[in-house]
Order: sequence, then structure tokens, then C-alpha cells
Amino acid sequence: MDYTQWLLFILAVQLVHFAGTWKLYVKAGRKAWEAAVPIYNAMVLMQIIRRPRWWVLLLFIPIINLLMFPVVWVETIRSFGRNKLSDTWLVLLTLGFYIYYVNYTLDVQYMENRDLHPKSASGEWVSSIVFAVVAATLVHTYFIQPYVIPTGSLERTLRVGDLLFVSKFHYGARVPMTTMAAPMVHDTLPVLHTRSYLKKPQLPYMRLPGFQQVQRNDLVVFSWPADTVRQFFRAESRVDKPIDKKSNYVKRCVGVPGDSLQVIDGYVYINGKQLQLPDRARPMYDYTVFAQKGVSTRWLQDVGANEFVRTYVIQGASTQQLGLLQPYIYRAEPANGQVAVLTPSEGLPLEVVRQAGITQIREVPTRERQVALTDEMVAKLGAVSGVDSIVKIIEPAGMPGVNIFPQDPARYPWNYDNIGPIYIPAKGDRVALTPATLPLYKKIIRDYEGHTVRVSGSQVLVDGQPADQYTFAQNYYWMMGDNRDHSEDSRAWGYVPANHIVGKPVFIWMSFDNFNQGMANWKPRWDRIFTTVGGSGEPRSYFRHFLVALAAYLVIDYIIRRRRKKQKA
Repeated sequence: MDYTQWLLFILAVQLVHFAGTWKLYVKAGRKAWEAAVPIYNAMVLMQIIRRPRWWVLLLFIPIINLLMFPVVWVETIRSFGRNKLSDTWLVLLTLGFYIYYVNYTLDVQYMENRDLHPKSASGEWVSSIVFAVVAATLVHTYFIQPYVIPTGSLERTLRVGDLLFVSKFHYGARVPMTTMAAPMVHDTLPVLHTRSYLKKPQLPYMRLPGFQQVQRNDLVVFSWPADTVRQFFRAESRVDKPIDKKSNYVKRCVGVPGDSLQVIDGYVYINGKQLQLPDRARPMYDYTVFAQKGVSTRWLQDVGANEFVRTYVIQGASTQQLGLLQPYIYRAEPANGQVAVLTPSEGLPLEVVRQAGITQIREVPTRERQVALTDEMVAKLGAVSGVDSIVKIIEPAGMPGVNIFPQDPARYPWNYDNIGPIYIPAKGDRVALTPATLPLYKKIIRDYEGHTVRVSGSQVLVDGQPADQYTFAQNYYWMMGDNRDHSEDSRAWGYVPANHIVGKPVFIWMSFDNFNQGMANWKPRWDRIFTTVGGSGEPRSYFRHFLVALAAYLVIDYIIRRRRKKQKA
């Protein structure tokens, strides 16, 4: 839906409102024509139902208006004496069209001095809950959104189990394009596991003014451009989602519009110079650790590594016993009357092994182990007696990788460690279009900017017309995870359009180890709770300061309440 179509839709809504309320306006002492003038009619209606004029603003804020419309419908019929519970249900279930029945068939009187306070405790609760939801939705949609880190693509910069606040106002809040959606949820309704929104009508892309642009090295939350899944880790047919209902990802912006980017042996180069990451960044790469007597799991755990495979050898176990271990293993490999079991770094829980009745089990420290490590971990591990070598794993340049943008290995034999150079488009920039360059920009032209594109012979056709160049309609960014060998990012699916940007992580309010192992296994990371995401130097926790401030507030509030009671006595 473009701006013209949206304007026509708004005008249609105004006509529906006028047709259903003009008699009620007259009975309230107003003029019939006042029900027909957009915005002004809403201001008049607020006077009729005796509600503040700032409510009008809420009626025109996408998503928030979905919550406010039912409130205004109920307030309207109550202003004309329809106070029964049946009236309330009728106006809600008919999506407001019960007002037509009141307007044309009932001889109602305007209740100019009606009591605005709920007449029961339940009514008071309902009113409080409604406006709490409105306020929370307003904050969630336009100011601050809670977010959880579910995967390790940014380890150890942001960790699995970090619970964040993401600022919408740094880059300017993106106005919801999906106008009909359930509040406070993203793309799926909890419990029901069904779509939480209607695909139409859609608003054009709009963004409120922010106070900064997306900058190189920023951590950014964005709508995953390649998202066509209804539910992660579940094989289903393709799902086409509106932009603002695509899954949210968080990565580091390593390339901004106008940059020429290249990845050389795992390191990012911008305009020919190696990108210098901020001091809080903790990039990780895969290494092969070798020790003649075997690489001990304890060595890896002592340096803080948690992305490696453990090998156990089990003897005398039945198929049923091994089945109890299934949720905790990658695979089992029978050999010579015993079974080699490969597990994540967490290993096999002792209580599960005991429950299975397995008694002959031992961990095997293999001589070579592949481990994801930061530079600091590499230095610590290299100082361990018994470690013979630590070698970074690099895919050589010119060797095509798997699932690498632009998915054309014949022309672009790239891999995760060696990409480019590649240009990151800026709004208004022009690039030459040839069959050779088209793979780099086809997704932008077709999926993000809405044109048809194909090749006829040696000629590129855009919207059916020959084109030897293309002008971009918006800015684009290149996003990568700090856990470089374990992050699906722009290296897999390409550019991130400006209209997919959601916000900027600013604050970690809670953090748990073992986050994906169930709440019973959660362990708070006290050093990460109440820490800022940005800034320089080691993160500092403000949790103690918060507790002191909270305790002071509670003491002061108690003293004030006690004094008031004494004064009343």
C-alpha cells in the first residue's frame, strides 16, 4: 500500500465514522458536519465522551490505535446511556458497528455529566490493565524493546542468555508497517503458535527522526532480510512475511553505505584498511588445538572456551540406555564393541548417566580439537604446559564456500574467510549492470526495491526495459557476527536494507549461563547484570547501585507513609 492508497483508506474510515455517528454528534449538541472532518471529528468526539484531547494522538499511532479504538467505541455508547455488559460486548464483537444501531434505531439521550469512574472493582482492574497495555505497547514499539540473545553469533561480545534493552530512538523508531497485529508480541501468538498479524493493510516505510545514523562497528538489531520461516529449526514451506514481522537478528555493522568491503583471511578490510574493532568487541575464530598427549577439556574450560566437541567412550550400554542420552549428544559411533559419543562442550549430565545405569564411561582427550577462541583465550591456552600448537583455521582464497553470497561460485568463488571486494550501496548511488555484476545486486533490485529483473542474452532487463546501470533507492549495510566462524550473516545472505533496521542494543539488564538448558539450570552472570553494551573499557555492573537506590526509595516511601498516617490520626 503506497501513500495514496493509505490516504484513500483513511478517508474511507472517516466516511464510515461519519455515517455511524453523525446523529449522536447532534444529540450531544454538536453539528452533523463535525463528524465528517478528519482529525477535528476525533477532537470533538473526545469532548463528547469527556476524555482528554491527547487521546486523539493515540488514535493515529499504528498498533496503539488498535488498542484505543475499542476503548473509544465503549466510551461512545456509554456516553449515550448504553452501560450494560451486553452493550459492551456487542460493540466489541461487531468491531464498533453496534454504534450504527445506536445511532439510527435507538432514541438515546446524551449523558453530559456521566460518572467516568468504573462502578466496580473489576471495572477498575480492566481500565488499569487496558491503559497499562497501551503504555507498554507504546514504549515497546517506539522507544525501548526487550530482546534476548538466543544464539552464539556474537560470543563473547554479547553472550547467549543476555537479556537486553534495545533502543528504538537512537536511529529513529520505525513506524510499524503492519497495521493489524497483536500488541506486545512479534510474529507468533504465544500458546496458539499462530500468526499474530494480518498482512494487509500495510503502511509505507516511515521512520521517526533519530539522533544518530548507523555507524561502522555499531551493534545493530535488524529484521532478518532472508527470513521466510514461521518457526526456527522446523522444516516447513516458505512463509512470506512483512518487513517488520521478520525475525530480529543482532550483529555488528562492519560496512556502511559507500564502503568497499573485503574479508581477507577472516579479517574485515574497509576501503583497503583493516577494520579496527572497539575494545569491548571479543571476536572469535576457529582454531585447531594440538597436544601429543591429548587436549584436555579442563584446559579449554579454564580459558573460558565453550564451543568445542567432547568425546566419551561407553562400554556395555544397551540401545535403550543410549536412547536416554540422545538429547545431550550430537551422534554415537559404534566401534569394537564400544560406542564413541560426541557431545557439546557441556558434556553428559552426571544425573542422566546414572539414571541410564551406565557405569563404564570415560572421556577421551583427543590429540586435535577444533575450538572457537578469542585472542585472549589463545594467549592463555598457549601458555598451558602440554599444548603443542594452536593453528587458526582459514579457508583459502579462491575456494568456494557453502551458502555464500551472492550464491554464484563460478563468478564469485568466495568463502567465509575470503570475500570481495564488494561495494555497499548508498541511496542515490549508481552501479553498472551487466550479467557479471547482476548477482551482487539482483536481490536488492528484486526483493528490496520491488522491480523485476532478468537477463536476456548479454543484456540486463529491469522492469522489462534494457538497463546498463541502476540507481539505489535506499541505504544498505553489511552485518557480521563477532563469532566469525559460527554466525550466519551478510556473508550468507548479503546486504541489510535501511528499512530493516530496528534499533541499537544499549543495556544488559539480566544475563544467565546455561540459558538454553531450561530455567532450572540458569545461573546468573552477576558481572554482566545492569551493564551497558557500548562504551570503552571493561563493562561495569550497576546492579549494586540499583539495589541501593531501590532500598533508599523503599525506606523513604515507608517513612512518608508512616508520617501521613500519624497526621491523619
